[in-house]
Amino acid sequence: MQYLVAIHHPDDYDPAALEDEAMHHDIDVLNEEMLAAGVRLFVGGLMPVGNARSLRAQPDGKVLVTDGPYLETKEHIGGFWVLDVDSLEEALAWGHKATIACRAPVEVRPFH
Repeated sequence: MQYLVAIHHPDDYDPAALEDEAMHHDIDVLNEEMLAAGVRLFVGGLMPVGNARSLRAQPDGKVLVTDGPYLETKEHIGGFWVLDVDSLEEALAWGHKATIACRAPVEVRPFH
């Protein structure tokens, strides 16, 4: 099965202020471990939420584009992995490691 392992950051997340060399090293080690285990299909970091644009279909058939994220929340996805593992338990084990390496909350969710 394939799972999304998503890192959540607060709206005001500032990588320059919060990410240090040790954190980057821990994330690199985790990425290398995922590759060695053959579970990592894709990984991506996202720009801060201020760079997001949301598109919404309107009743008149037009599409409205607005600045910012679609949802009004206090946290947003800052990066993610797509993993191919045998079970939810295995995905959660990788999520546990991601939480520690990224020093942030993690969401693990299966794909259909």
